Amino acid sequence: MGQGQKGSSDKKEGKKKKKRDESPAREDDNKCRVCRFPLLIALLQLLLGVAVTVVAFLMLAISPSLLARETPHWAGIILCLVSILGFILYCITYVPDEKSFMQFIVKLLYFILCTIGMVISVLVMAFAIHHDIQTSSFSCKQVEEDCACTLDPDDPIARVFNYEGVTDCEVITGTLTLYFLVQIVLNLLQALVCAVGAFIMWKHRYQVFFAGLQISSPSIQQWQKV
Repeated sequence: MGQGQKGSSDKKEGKKKKKRDESPAREDDNKCRVCRFPLLIALLQLLLGVAVTVVAFLMLAISPSLLARETPHWAGIILCLVSILGFILYCITYVPDEKSFMQFIVKLLYFILCTIGMVISVLVMAFAIHHDIQTSSFSCKQVEEDCACTLDPDDPIARVFNYEGVTDCEVITGTLTLYFLVQIVLNLLQALVCAVGAFIMWKHRYQVFFAGLQISSPSIQQWQKV
């Protein structure tokens, strides 16, 4: 009787051990490459970065005197770099426990750049809102090949905004204002996408854990990490 019970116990232990060994592999097989990394986030970042850059250069084509904060092509370029880093992370062999040092560094950089991109997008959006409100209130007049605009034409000491190379002031009060609205929308979407990307990296690093298999006995419950 003793040998029979011992043999049965060995079989049960063998089955449990086999089940523990197969569980991680079976879990890994069910994962697709797209699920391992948010590929859609990187694609959206690339598209939005290109869109922000193109609109910024279109704004700069209106007048070369526009400031860098009014034509935020640099914000779009930064987001394009973030998306390229995301594609690199997607191409690296994915290891959930971050056993690869390169993968850990790329994931950390991607998280940091997503956070920076989100902050930059919010700043650009704030500048665009300010300039859009300001441009909508302009009173402009043509001065040779330039356009001189002011907020209060009756005030002799009011600040004058001079836009060089503008032959039609309607471009400033119309087209430029429209471009500012487009920048507000694009940078809002850009900030949201960067926030989602940073959140996914943070959640995977600190909230997703494999707890193991529960092995129960009549008196004691033990947890073993597999």
